[in-house]
Amino acid sequence: MNTVPRKSDLSNRFKFCFPSRELVFINIRSMKAAILYGKEDLRIERAQPRPLGPGEVRIQVEAALTCGTDLKVFKRGYHARMLVPPAPFGHELAGRVCELGPSLNGGWAVGDRVVVANSAPCGHCPSCANQQENLCDDLLFLNGAYAEMVSVPARLVEKNLLKLKAETDFRDAALVEPLACVVQGIEDCRLKPGQNVLVIGAGPIGLMFLKLALDQGCFVTVAGRGERRLETARRLGAHHVVTGTELGQSRSALSRGSAFDVVIEAVGKPETWDLAVRLVRKGGTVNLFGGCPAGTSVSLDTSLMHYSSLNLCSSFHHTPGTVRKALARIEAGAIRSRDFVDGDCPLSELPRLFRSMAEGNRFVKTLVRVRE
Repeated sequence: MNTVPRKSDLSNRFKFCFPSRELVFINIRSMKAAILYGKEDLRIERAQPRPLGPGEVRIQVEAALTCGTDLKVFKRGYHARMLVPPAPFGHELAGRVCELGPSLNGGWAVGDRVVVANSAPCGHCPSCANQQENLCDDLLFLNGAYAEMVSVPARLVEKNLLKLKAETDFRDAALVEPLACVVQGIEDCRLKPGQNVLVIGAGPIGLMFLKLALDQGCFVTVAGRGERRLETARRLGAHHVVTGTELGQSRSALSRGSAFDVVIEAVGKPETWDLAVRLVRKGGTVNLFGGCPAGTSVSLDTSLMHYSSLNLCSSFHHTPGTVRKALARIEAGAIRSRDFVDGDCPLSELPRLFRSMAEGNRFVKTLVRVRE
């Protein structure tokens, strides 16, 4: 509710946050939230936030963004690692701390402007010990961005809850999670200035790869579908933009005579994985970044792989380090929401929005207004 109660009315049922101009009091006994019940079954309901445990915080969501992974989960009805329905939905968010759990360390305070990643590693398994926290055997995931509030477990508070500068826009900050994954992918590719790079896919991830590769001083070609997204690629500075149908051209024609040093697959289809391997130069690098549907497989031309000495990698997720690098890029102004967020939707219309996304709408990303 948005009216400020009399001081005598304040009790434990209210916690307050600090938006830009006025106090907003939130009844922590009830909130609106998107709940995924199964395949294409998304509902907006009143939910009761769980009590906070030691080391936890609750965030008032100020910006939540749609994501291609959420669309996959919506169409499939579940995610083996991230959520089992019925479950809160969404994972790209920024907001303000509005409640503190007991025994909380780290100097957090009600009103802090924050962004939180969607997972945190355990810090103890062999992968974590090998500084590959993205491959942690016990990644703890956070869902619930499409809601008025979200409760953040202690491990995420410790590992991946970050304070924002006063001037950082919440919409920009909400891009931290996908950008952190792209930062991981860029590091795995080991890009060098002057390299000729092909990005297959003009969705949010592909466009972020474009922007970071340009910042590395690379010559970048983007291939994708949807004129709206391809126009965004042009606006962001792509040197060459081609449609998905043009990917069938010969490698020399597609690359304008200069072979691709690096090819990044940001679609997640077996046929484009296969295509990416065939489009890179001898000795080049292919990042099979896009996650393909479960149960699919690809066949590699062994002669091509061996005699062309190709380097294949497949980047997954992010680490606390890449999360922090992503936020640093955002707060330096290198990545801005206005370049990637071209839709706007109230929380009440979110089920309809995801149905339209499943039918193929070509928005890059949509801002979900959780308080209407």
